[in-house]
Amino acid sequence: MNWKSFYKGVIALVLPMAMQNLINTGVSACDVFMLGKVGETALSGASLARQVQYIMSLFLFGLTSGATILTAQYWGKGDTKTIERILAMGMRLAVTVTLVFTLASLLIPESLIRIFTNETEVVRQGTKYLRIVAFSYTVTGMTQVYLYIMRSVERIQVATFVYLSSLICNIILNAIFIFGMFGCPVIGIQGAALATLLARILELILVIGYAKLFNREILFRMTYLIHIDRRLLKDFLMYAIPVILNEVLWGAANSASTAILGHMGSAAVAANSVAQVTKEMSMVVGFGISNAAAIYLGKILGEKKYKHARVYADRFVKLSILLGICSAVIILLSSRMILSVLNMSPLTKDYLRCMMFVMAYYAVAQTFDETLIVGIFRSGGDTRFGLIVDTVSMWGFSLLLGATAAIIFHFSVPVVYVLLMSDELIKIPIIWKRYRSFCWMKNITRERGSEENTSMP
Repeated sequence: MNWKSFYKGVIALVLPMAMQNLINTGVSACDVFMLGKVGETALSGASLARQVQYIMSLFLFGLTSGATILTAQYWGKGDTKTIERILAMGMRLAVTVTLVFTLASLLIPESLIRIFTNETEVVRQGTKYLRIVAFSYTVTGMTQVYLYIMRSVERIQVATFVYLSSLICNIILNAIFIFGMFGCPVIGIQGAALATLLARILELILVIGYAKLFNREILFRMTYLIHIDRRLLKDFLMYAIPVILNEVLWGAANSASTAILGHMGSAAVAANSVAQVTKEMSMVVGFGISNAAAIYLGKILGEKKYKHARVYADRFVKLSILLGICSAVIILLSSRMILSVLNMSPLTKDYLRCMMFVMAYYAVAQTFDETLIVGIFRSGGDTRFGLIVDTVSMWGFSLLLGATAAIIFHFSVPVVYVLLMSDELIKIPIIWKRYRSFCWMKNITRERGSEENTSMP
């Protein structure tokens, strides 16, 4: 085993992806902390409005994960023509999905916000945010598909540059629009939405520029967008659909958890939004290791190096545990500073203290589980298992217990929160047993000859 080459390859993947995860989380954090200065109502409204985009992003993540699974293995095989077909398929499907969410957000924004809360002022603020940010959805989908394909072929740096530029743009425009700097009128929550929209447009402009000027290896071909390879589409859907269902059901459960907390008061919603962003920022490297595992092991399996894949997977598991512990430490150390900075009521701060502690041990379990389900298992096309275990653990256990505690027994917010965040813990032994079976190690590529003359409009 060439461990020097392994660590060099993993670092080359993890660090840029960790930076990208940090930047993407920073966009949400920027809204959270700046709107937190405006007030809890604006913060809660934007947080709940982003649940719509969150659910849409799960569809997109399912599509891009299906594309990543195939692309990484075909990249290991050296088949760039098939990767171009996958890029076109992913782009076509992403535009379709995002248009549905855009129309829903423009036509029935209040109804969507009321799913998560019944507080009139929060609904009003969330509606303002949603009606503007909805125009960014299709732009986001196109950008995400392209950048995820580039990740899979080890072109990581372009996404880092694009997302960093977007973050800087978002921070500057947030400050201008929310607080009325440089002569701009103060437009509060609508300013945060407008800043996000303009930042997403900048992302797409940069992606188009990169594709036109620098990327000569993987091209976007209009022919492949119009005429889709049937067998490749079948492969794509075989691995993407379980991931889409997995992510949507997992995200719907998270949204249901938010809705449960939303009906327990705006203080619980505000505290949860801060705790979630803090957890995501602390786990950027942990999320990076799971994505790196999917790409690295996918390439190895595409090269049919099964013994290497097994040994490297063991090392990814050890790295996930170490990074999870680091995330927990960061959460605990940052909680005091966050509580002193934000303008929150004493009740909200009490909730946040408890939630930060829960998030600390939750981060360790989630990093481990994500590395195996999202990284190792999906690298070999094993997507159905993740769908089953995630669905059962959340809908059949944590969400059921949390809803019962909140609605029937009227337990306190901390108790309900502990129950809602218990799903990652119960998955650990089940996931470990699956991993040790090594049934996930498969090569799922096709020979080029089997894909000819199978195109469809």
